Amino acid sequence: MKTLDALLERKSVRAYLDKTVDHATVTAILEHAKHAPSGVNMQPWRVCIVSGSMKKRIETQVIQAFEAGEKARMDYRYYPPRWEEPYRSRRKETGLQMYKTLGIGREDKAAQAEQWKANYRAFDAPVVLYFFVDAALEKGSWLDYGMFLQSVMLAATSLGLGSCPQAALAEYPDIVRDALGIASDKTLLCGMALGYEDKAAPINGYRTERVPLESFAAFYDA
Repeated sequence: MKTLDALLERKSVRAYLDKTVDHATVTAILEHAKHAPSGVNMQPWRVCIVSGSMKKRIETQVIQAFEAGEKARMDYRYYPPRWEEPYRSRRKETGLQMYKTLGIGREDKAAQAEQWKANYRAFDAPVVLYFFVDAALEKGSWLDYGMFLQSVMLAATSLGLGSCPQAALAEYPDIVRDALGIASDKTLLCGMALGYEDKAAPINGYRTERVPLESFAAFYDA
């Protein structure tokens, strides 16, 4: 698959087939993604590939914490404390579009909560990737990490797999660190669902719009 095609083909997949992703495939994805650029070649990424009983253990503990009313405590603030335009409208539209696709009404809080718990199961993907970075590193390394994450997703797409980057998988970082034996000085950036897309699932027909190029880019020639 050409890179330009992979950029258009990649999407956030939220339903997966009950089909194993073997270690060789995950290895191939990461072997290619590791060529992403980073400042002075720091390569700040650390990846934990989780499946099977360990995946079940982590998701069960996270869902139990969520159901018990334990407040999510990410290692960092992902979203702004106050939503301004145009981001407020984009956020609202995205949520409404997804719930409409799933047939979940705006007042159906129980169904919304169940759908949110699907995040913690990584939408039942067979593999979850957890991404850590040294807490002592600065924002430049986080920029590097973004390029690495996109490389992972594009490599997965080129090999016929679906993926979904998820901040939700980093909402209870201590549970994840404890289960995986990761030191407290490692920041959990996010998780990523990885597997084979269930193309028959309605949720995978849901696609968010992208704003036109002229709304965010300008040429300066003179």
